[in-house]
Amino acid sequence: MSARDLSVLLGVILIIIMLVIPLPGWLLSFFILINISLALIVILVSMNMDEALQFAVFPTLLLLLTLFRLGLNVSTTRSILSEAEAGGVIATFGSFVIGGNPLVGFVVFVILVIIQFLVITKGAERVSEVAARFTLDAMPGKQMSIDADLNAGMINEHQAKERREKIEHEADFYGAMDGASKFVKGDAIAGIIIVLINIIFGLIIGMVQMGMSFPEAIDTYMRLTVGDGLVSQIPALLISTATGIVVTRVASQGNLGSDVTSQLLRYPKLLYIAAGTIFLLGLTPIPFFLTTLISSVLAFGGYWLTREKPETSFEEPEEMDEAESDQMKSPENVVSLISLDPIEFEFGYSLIPIADTSQGGDLLDRIVMIRRQLAIELGIVIPVVRIRDNIQLGPNEYRLKIKGNQAAHGELLLDHYLAMSPGDDEDSIDGIDTREPAFGLPAKWISDDQKDEAELYGYTVVDPPSVVSTHIT
Repeated sequence: MSARDLSVLLGVILIIIMLVIPLPGWLLSFFILINISLALIVILVSMNMDEALQFAVFPTLLLLLTLFRLGLNVSTTRSILSEAEAGGVIATFGSFVIGGNPLVGFVVFVILVIIQFLVITKGAERVSEVAARFTLDAMPGKQMSIDADLNAGMINEHQAKERREKIEHEADFYGAMDGASKFVKGDAIAGIIIVLINIIFGLIIGMVQMGMSFPEAIDTYMRLTVGDGLVSQIPALLISTATGIVVTRVASQGNLGSDVTSQLLRYPKLLYIAAGTIFLLGLTPIPFFLTTLISSVLAFGGYWLTREKPETSFEEPEEMDEAESDQMKSPENVVSLISLDPIEFEFGYSLIPIADTSQGGDLLDRIVMIRRQLAIELGIVIPVVRIRDNIQLGPNEYRLKIKGNQAAHGELLLDHYLAMSPGDDEDSIDGIDTREPAFGLPAKWISDDQKDEAELYGYTVVDPPSVVSTHIT
């Protein structure tokens, strides 16, 4: 077992110890500082990740940090009620915030709790629910999109596998975040209850058991309670904010800082408008020095960004061209050109519309459904069918190849329908004689105007994409 694995196990055991065994004040102060440090690390990591899956351990980590914080609350409450003392960190926080006025300190603590519970925690919980629901609803469409890209040759099997795994991980992650957000909400409620317990029972214990006067008990237990609440709620607020950042993070090419600055400052001329508005506020009783300083900074920022923006716009295409050139020169690119696909479907240039979605072609979707249907009904997983045009074939010709060897061949007329004879010897309609490619039955290519007439005579009329789909199966 590695040191990292052992540290996590020891941390869980430590939480159990804090719930049962009283801890001295110096050790409580040490663990409180560790709690604040962990919360800072979590929010910094959440701000510097490019996408949510880079912090996939966050739901589990959120549970462990919540338990650790609640264990600290139990230990500090035990120390406050039994000894009227809970270490130097809590006393310092309480004295600094209260500043000689216990009521002010309590109001500050209540404001922090309201911000965390009603604003950040509630919003993060709702976003987690919506993200989990929409991620699950979008899974079938994303899977079909991957299959379509694979059939079109835009990606290979390895890339398709990676994308499918990413979709599964996203669904698992947002589902876990939906449940983990409830931990944050419960932690906020528990913090409020613990504060009330410390104040009420602290006054009772201080006056009844320790012989304190009412003002002395109020000063002592209010200071310790507010200090305990702050050292607990500040890390909880950081974790709640990190939760909101993680669930609202959209996959991008940079971290949160780069995305915010690049998108917020995308239109530099708007900074001039903001600068003018702030400067006009200086004409009111608002201090003129402050408004002038801020408006000057905004105006200078707008000027600097306007001057720098044209230079960056010309550098990016050159870098992209160099990257594409290096990729074309690499030996791996040549090797990929001579690789054989398990199943290939090639067609002439006149048949491109049946595979081109921009022209209404649905051949890719048909092949995806065929593979899916065979897998469900027969349990047979058909390899990916690579679709491409081939100028060496005739304009209306197509062929199916398996491991580079031709397995089937046929011709299509896109502006016609294939009408298969009902079995009569006499020809009831005129058309171009041919044979149905899958079963070799006699058939005719007929125009769109003859479709209804052929159906009246009992002919089986099929459109070209259906002919290809039947031939492939």
